[in-house]
Amino acid sequence: MTRIVAGSAGGRTLQVPPKGTRPTSDRVREALFSRLEHLGALTRARVLDLYAGSGALGLEAASRGAASVTLVESARVAADVCRRNVTTLGFADTVTVVVDRVERFVTHPVATPWDLVLVDPPYDVPDDALASVLGRVAGALAAEAVLVVERSTRSPEPPWPAGLERFDDRTYGETRVWFAQPGHGLA
Repeated sequence: MTRIVAGSAGGRTLQVPPKGTRPTSDRVREALFSRLEHLGALTRARVLDLYAGSGALGLEAASRGAASVTLVESARVAADVCRRNVTTLGFADTVTVVVDRVERFVTHPVATPWDLVLVDPPYDVPDDALASVLGRVAGALAAEAVLVVERSTRSPEPPWPAGLERFDDRTYGETRVWFAQPGHGLA
């Protein structure tokens, strides 16, 4: 059972797609969002959740004070689950669900840069496809933005494009999380 860990919707249950996704465990989300809160990356943030699946990462951000969240998911069944979760949690004014391929979505210009980008691709997304997505996203980040990539511990470190620097990584069981930012340090 997948739940929102903390914030305004803390403890509420999320629906998950019947197949084709692997929701981030509650334990990993709790640790990840504790780190993001420590970095000051959530409050009033514009959040982009790529490869959203059930929407658990983006919805956790909304629950913890993000100003707006965009969930991007290509599978229609998963996107429908995201919409139901948004409605059930009462986040319709904060969270938008976009049904599109991530690779296509990131080619569109953004009016306002993202403050936090959560990237949790399926394990079978090739490194070159991930590199392309990260390269596109790098140009759409706010100056103090944080970008998070979640992968299996068996996956190599993501190929960081010019303009992004890894500043931390954490391992939680079989999950590894990398943190990056535009080419300068966080306070």
